[in-house]
Amino acid sequence: FEHLQDGIGLNLVQFVPLDDALKVSVLTIENRSGRSRRLSVTAYAEWALGTSRGDSGPRIVTALEPETRALLVRNPWNAEFGGRVAFLDLGGRQTAWTADRTEFLGRNGAPDRPVGLDRGHRLGGSTGAGMDPCAALQASFELLSGAQTQIVVLLGEADGATAAADLIRRGRAADHEATLRSVASQWDDTQGTVQVRTPDRSMDIMLNSWLIYQTLACRLWARTAFYQAGGAYGFRDQLQDVIALMTSKRELAREHLLRAAAHQFVEGDVQHWWHPPSDRGVRTRISDDRLWLPYAVDRYLAVTGDTSVLDEAVPYIEGPALRPDQTDAYFKPEESRESASLFDHCVAALDRSLALGAHGLPLIGSGDWNDGMNRVGYMGRGESVWLGWFLYTVLAAFAPIAESRGERPRADRWRAHMKALRRALERDGWDGDWYRRAFFDDGTPLGSASNVECRIDSIAQSWSVLSGAANPPHAERAMAAVEEYLVRRGDGLVLLFTPPFDHSDVDPGYVKGYVPGIRENGGQYTHGAIWSVLAFAALGNGDKAGDLFSILNPINHASTRAGVQRYKVEPYVMAADVYTEPPHVGRGGWTWYTGSAGWMYQAGLEWILGFRLRGTTLVLDPCIPRAWPRYEIDFRYHSARYEIVVENPQGVSRGVASSELDGGALPGGAAIPLVDDGATHHVRVVLGQV
Repeated sequence: FEHLQDGIGLNLVQFVPLDDALKVSVLTIENRSGRSRRLSVTAYAEWALGTSRGDSGPRIVTALEPETRALLVRNPWNAEFGGRVAFLDLGGRQTAWTADRTEFLGRNGAPDRPVGLDRGHRLGGSTGAGMDPCAALQASFELLSGAQTQIVVLLGEADGATAAADLIRRGRAADHEATLRSVASQWDDTQGTVQVRTPDRSMDIMLNSWLIYQTLACRLWARTAFYQAGGAYGFRDQLQDVIALMTSKRELAREHLLRAAAHQFVEGDVQHWWHPPSDRGVRTRISDDRLWLPYAVDRYLAVTGDTSVLDEAVPYIEGPALRPDQTDAYFKPEESRESASLFDHCVAALDRSLALGAHGLPLIGSGDWNDGMNRVGYMGRGESVWLGWFLYTVLAAFAPIAESRGERPRADRWRAHMKALRRALERDGWDGDWYRRAFFDDGTPLGSASNVECRIDSIAQSWSVLSGAANPPHAERAMAAVEEYLVRRGDGLVLLFTPPFDHSDVDPGYVKGYVPGIRENGGQYTHGAIWSVLAFAALGNGDKAGDLFSILNPINHASTRAGVQRYKVEPYVMAADVYTEPPHVGRGGWTWYTGSAGWMYQAGLEWILGFRLRGTTLVLDPCIPRAWPRYEIDFRYHSARYEIVVENPQGVSRGVASSELDGGALPGGAAIPLVDDGATHHVRVVLGQV
């Protein structure tokens, strides 16, 4: 961040070292005013150290560390982190301080004009307990004309006061330029595995940097953001996130598959979410969670070829079963003495998901992917059409895996279940112009033309295509209905369903508690909307897939002054939702913490550009807008580099006419054998009618 004010030049660089729980802010100050200046720099932080600052404040204790004179802070009443110590340090240059927020801000004061910055006011050095806690550190100095100085601010946390002091000393002594270079190198390495150049510059920006960054930094590591402070692992959430990382960070993906499996109960169901380090979490009747484990495992096997992961032994967890009158329970589970291979964890998840309702469809429980539909089947009889497509998808993927491990009878049972499921989905899922979304406990359909609200739901249509189970004419008609009713090009929106719940007597659950057009209640819930991009690509319609990707791309929401004023949130990360009803049409909801980042990456790279890593082979199966003349992909495979050019002279969306590797023709389409040989290889793919 750079700023020039009254002849004082400021340059602020902030970063987090790779191996320390530390935020480093390096402030360089240059006096360009032509005269000597008396200046002060103040670092300020407000502490939460719990679920909220208001709740934790009276319990927070602050102290000055004797040797470094940094401000230390802890919350001994925090059950899980009572021994942790946070701190703020001004690089040892602090000459005044206070831990009393009232003293720093002043009576009726605020951060935009605190009394602690008034000329002549000196911070009183208050520390201790029983105050409204903060940390304010101040350094005063004289800077000669033409001179510059540097101040380093350290904000961090450690396991106890001694460890905090050690981290402060290490942070002060570090070569910050070298540390920043190592951070940049790590991100270059992560994001540089695949780099693309297409006719759509906004797509390039998102695929080459921001989507991977958002998925890894926010979704997998922080698991929290500005609008949703959490910290928990969601069973289904992070499993979907790591799918996008399997090419660039496969070791993290593998690690998380095993982490997720370790949060499965012996009965086959899972924790919907859990908070480390205690792993307290919630046991629910949500029906789709457990299926994301075998789904993600299958994707990992396809991308990496690492079948050894299936034999990794992972313990189960144990805890009280839900009573008939309970839909969820929050508790700390115990690690079971029973463990099983990752394969067996996946089998348990699938076998637990085979119960069917009156229409022959999977039971929705207390919600499926849309948690907000928690009352559709709360009596235990409601069914989910979407879950039928998803279950079919996972069974189809895992039956061959079971067969390859000598589990032929189980694979046959699954395939028989798939056939029955497919018949039921067409018989009772088809509504005449699109697929229904669900059935209530009493058999009333949801997502039907007979409904006043939620007449059509996007994800039931998209997954009818992605599953490969739908009657092809029905699947095409279903996606035409998505185009007709859920894509609003004039507003730049792709709706989850329409109309939103509002005044009808239907009680689907807490989704109806959202204002119409907000979040899952008929808003653009971006995670689900991206699945329609995948579905159009699966149908071979590159124009619609590319068009919807462009609509969902946040850069395009803020490409004009009017767009900025309407969208109101960051244009470089995905938003979980965008509002669809007046007076807030087109306004972004919460950003950063959304699974749509990982799915957007998959949509662009795998489904539109057709980049699909399959073990030691790279398969290119593009589905691009017909107007694209060409695009390029640079792929780093271990020590080798593959420079790929895809040409489209005939203006088609799909179909590989020819391909070559290092000047030699490749047989059988664009399947590129990969070798780790340290060389640069050149791939040319030509699209067209075969």
